[in-house]
Amino acid sequence: MSLNPSRREFLRTLALGSAGLLLTPPLTLAPLRQAQAAYGGLQGRVVNHIASLRAQGLIGAGDKVSWSVYDFTGRQKLVAINEDIPRQAASMIKPFVCQAWFYQASQTPRITYTQEIRKTMERMIRSSCNKSTNRLMTLVSQNASNRGPSDVERVLRQNGPDIFQDIRIVEQIPAGGRTYRNLASAGDYHRFLAALWQNQLPYAGEMRALLSLPNRDRIVDGVDAMPDNVLVYDKTGSTSMLCGDMGIVVAPGEYGGSYPYTFVAIIESPFPVNKYFGWMKQRGNAIRSVSNLVYQDMKDRYQLA
Repeated sequence: MSLNPSRREFLRTLALGSAGLLLTPPLTLAPLRQAQAAYGGLQGRVVNHIASLRAQGLIGAGDKVSWSVYDFTGRQKLVAINEDIPRQAASMIKPFVCQAWFYQASQTPRITYTQEIRKTMERMIRSSCNKSTNRLMTLVSQNASNRGPSDVERVLRQNGPDIFQDIRIVEQIPAGGRTYRNLASAGDYHRFLAALWQNQLPYAGEMRALLSLPNRDRIVDGVDAMPDNVLVYDKTGSTSMLCGDMGIVVAPGEYGGSYPYTFVAIIESPFPVNKYFGWMKQRGNAIRSVSNLVYQDMKDRYQLA
């Protein structure tokens, strides 16, 4: 069964548009140059800002954090804070599940990208639908060894060992979204996003189209410095123990051109919080505050709009 032509054309238009923004030569996945000297440059400003957010109570004293920022234009890591520590993945695991299926589809002719799969993935990314995520996890497992969610991890590690270094996928998403056992690091998200942006993954255009679907993100939406024409390709994650977002920001230059960079933020509580909505709002705003700081730095570097 083939995709509806208008639906596929819409996604391909998005994919081609995003591909046209690839301004840098292919990024190798060899170890990237380390972030600027500890507490210097943007890294230092982010560290100091996080300390201020803790003092204000927007990030708790016991909260664990990870941050990663990579500038594609300058080809350098700008922020690397706890990025190799696996943390709860929550719904940020969903693009990885999609990618596992894309790996399988690119290698096995009988696995076809049908309209039913187009809609399942859309619900996973745009609406963060847990039921759709579990369905795709099951399909990936059925296409592999039928061992359950661990097959998703196995497919990712076999096909992208340099990307998916710290992941742990052991459960489908339980009722109520209480998923605490699947893990990934900020480094995993960064490496995935970098490979995605550089077309180093199968179905990269489709994956970018999915991540570009409108949603309430924490990287651009509600960030003071962001102009209206900034593009973002992202997926959020939220549980009573985690608030996060990972994505690619494409910032327009004041005099033309585009300047893409990755932004990954994870805030993890050591225990389930009681006042979920208040906690999530505070941590979400903390992420937006750091995103604002990063954008201001990029604006100074490249004369952004």
